[in-house]
Amino acid sequence: MLQAVEGIYRNGKVELLEVPAASEGMRVIVTFLESSEASIVSANDTDLSVDLASRGISPEQAVNLRSRLQTFAEDWEQPEMDIYDEL
Repeated sequence: MLQAVEGIYRNGKVELLEVPAASEGMRVIVTFLESSEASIVSANDTDLSVDLASRGISPEQAVNLRSRLQTFAEDWEQPEMDIYDEL
């Protein structure tokens, strides 16, 4: 079974943007996209938007996704979480 998970390559490591349904030690295949193909902007930019439509996510699904992730928003905004912006 193949599962696609998006990530960003920095400092020799791939940072996944979501948690995959995978077991520890599973083998992976990594494909690098050209800058013009990548729809996620650099973490140094102020706008960290994702083109959800290009990923097949409808506006209704986006609303559902946002409401489910809202649970974590307060944690993400804590000052001690800023350290993860540096990774």
